[in-house]
Amino acid sequence: MIISLIVMDIFYTIINSAPGVPDWAFIVLCFASFFTSVVSAAFGLGGGAMMVAVMASLVPPIAVIPVHAVVQVSSNFTRALMMWKHIKFTWMIPFVIGTIIGALIGGQIVFAIPKHLLQGIIGIFVIYTLWGPAVKAIRSSFITFVGVGAFASFATMFVGGTGPLIAPFIKASTTERQMTVATHGAFMSWQHGIKIITFGLLGFAFGPYIILMVAMILFGIFGTWSGKTILNWMPEHIFKRAFNTVLALLAIRLLYEALKGYFF
Repeated sequence: MIISLIVMDIFYTIINSAPGVPDWAFIVLCFASFFTSVVSAAFGLGGGAMMVAVMASLVPPIAVIPVHAVVQVSSNFTRALMMWKHIKFTWMIPFVIGTIIGALIGGQIVFAIPKHLLQGIIGIFVIYTLWGPAVKAIRSSFITFVGVGAFASFATMFVGGTGPLIAPFIKASTTERQMTVATHGAFMSWQHGIKIITFGLLGFAFGPYIILMVAMILFGIFGTWSGKTILNWMPEHIFKRAFNTVLALLAIRLLYEALKGYFF
């Protein structure tokens, strides 16, 4: 009886540890981390954008993007680590250089640019890559990936998940599903990691949310393992169709959020 009371007391202390996050929301966020990690590992993207949408309703606004970055760097790094043999490192260095440049610029004006403007730009770009001229027509080069890294890193300071922006370029430069998912995870790990450093330098206090972040990370690791199992089972043609479908849905959501922010 006493042990049960102690366990329950510890449990309630844990789920009430994050400032501004109700106990029920703590539990919802953990399961959301699991589910979105499954999506990202199975289809290559989508989980980060879903996660930031859930967090926007349950976490204090000032903490949404920084806490999301910590959870996502773990989810993406775990995915990249589980499939590290498939990572295509060719354009990693220019992407990281661009990511640092974008984070430095974004950190200076993080509160100055309307979020809906960037959401609209990213949404239009993704739609263009799906139904316009193929991104493969854009020659993969050092400059291309510096530019992609810079703009994606700049935008992620405002909107959180910019995986849909990076995904078409990675898809165009990879040849099979495991390579696409692993490379995307590696690139996003760098982006979120640099974003965490930037928010730390800007003065955000991660400490009060550490228990929530650890809990979400643990659920996310299990979700990543589950999603990787689905990915290995999935035929290549189904993956490509699912990848494009998830990308299109994310683009439509971004355009919806942009229009809502502009008109309302």
